[in-house]
Amino acid sequence: MPPPRICCLGAGYVGGPTMAMIAAKCPDLEVIVTDMNEARIRAWNEGPLPVYEPGLEEVVKKARGKNLRFTADVKSALQAADIIFVCVGTPTKTHGVGAGRAADLTYVEAAARMIAEVAEGAKIIVEKSTIPVRTASAMLTILRSNSKNGTFQVLSNPEFLAEGTAVADLENPDRILIGGEQTPEGRAAVEKVAAIYARWIPRDRILTTNLWSAELSKLVANAFLAQRISSINSISALCEATGADVEEVARAIGRDSRIGPKFLKASVGFGGSCFQKDILNLVYLCEHFGLPEVAAFWESVVKMNDWQKHRFSARVVRELFSTVRGKSIAVLGFAFKKDTNDTRESAAIAVCRDLIKEGARVVVYDPRVSPTQICAEVLGSEKNPNLAVATSALEACHGAHGVAVLTEWDEFKTLDFQKIHDGMQKPAFLFDGRNLLPHENLREMGFKVFAIGKPAVPSAAVS
Repeated sequence: MPPPRICCLGAGYVGGPTMAMIAAKCPDLEVIVTDMNEARIRAWNEGPLPVYEPGLEEVVKKARGKNLRFTADVKSALQAADIIFVCVGTPTKTHGVGAGRAADLTYVEAAARMIAEVAEGAKIIVEKSTIPVRTASAMLTILRSNSKNGTFQVLSNPEFLAEGTAVADLENPDRILIGGEQTPEGRAAVEKVAAIYARWIPRDRILTTNLWSAELSKLVANAFLAQRISSINSISALCEATGADVEEVARAIGRDSRIGPKFLKASVGFGGSCFQKDILNLVYLCEHFGLPEVAAFWESVVKMNDWQKHRFSARVVRELFSTVRGKSIAVLGFAFKKDTNDTRESAAIAVCRDLIKEGARVVVYDPRVSPTQICAEVLGSEKNPNLAVATSALEACHGAHGVAVLTEWDEFKTLDFQKIHDGMQKPAFLFDGRNLLPHENLREMGFKVFAIGKPAVPSAAVS
């Protein structure tokens, strides 16, 4: 039996990297990534890649032009495939029923209808987009109601990539989760997809479940991770009020084997494409199924995260003598985390907006995010002279009254902060939203340092 032909519908953050890894690991498989966005396809073919991930370019180059192809001819790509991975966007609805919480499945439905239109013969459809539980049922209904010559099995294979480490996560994942219908045909389809991953991933890391468990697991995993971040961020406020050190508290509780040390890093707040969107989707599902207390519990995770962002902005204003009007604030880092150019739900967006609203002039520097993207995220279609984008950290900080570190880029650890201090207004304030920098050394240089969950002055100086 010839190896299956694979098509991925959606060339975004999940589809492109995942298919590139499959192609690199399985050179005998034909892998096609398709998208109606011709500019995105052109970027995958010619560069620079539309997704920044350390090591991704090398993986793409290994297979592109051999068994990996990127094309905007969507219908031909779908028609030729045996297994179709659906990696389209599922943003939060902005209007209508469930607005602000429920997932918008417009692109998922459109994908199902397009597959039904061109499908001939047996097709395995694999959901990789983050979707609400029981979406597979809706996809099957659309596929089976609209296809004349196709037969379908719909599987759920949610993606657990962490941005910034996606290539390593694909190379050596904690687990691969595949859910399918509990029928002979469903189990056979699950096995076909599992066999692809088993080319490089041990079988004991490939978990199989029913469809609904796989769909729900993605939302729940992100909700649990975000809950830990919001929990430690809530404690960071208490640490600042009492003189405790949040990193010492995290280290102490992280040694408890029942808790563990991961995702106990206090910060200005979490961002990215998954956590907030998935928690709000979970909230909506809980409300839909008549579980208001459960919905309120998970919604509090998002509220705590929003509060942490605004608390950081408020502290900047308070420490700069309760006003930033006419003052320059340098923002170092705009991506929601290091080693990515993704700015979705980045804490920097809220902080910049808060400071501009207070009358500050905000100058942003990020090594990977473009000026156009920064301005669009903060201002939308508006223009505001109080937002500027610098080409270096030194340029952003020159003449500033305060510096706010909002992304944990390694580059920021190596900056010449003495030179930065010399070029700033005095007193020079530094607000470390990631607890990234050597605070004692910075204080010795003359900075007034404030950090998440840390005493405002070194512990030894507290009487």
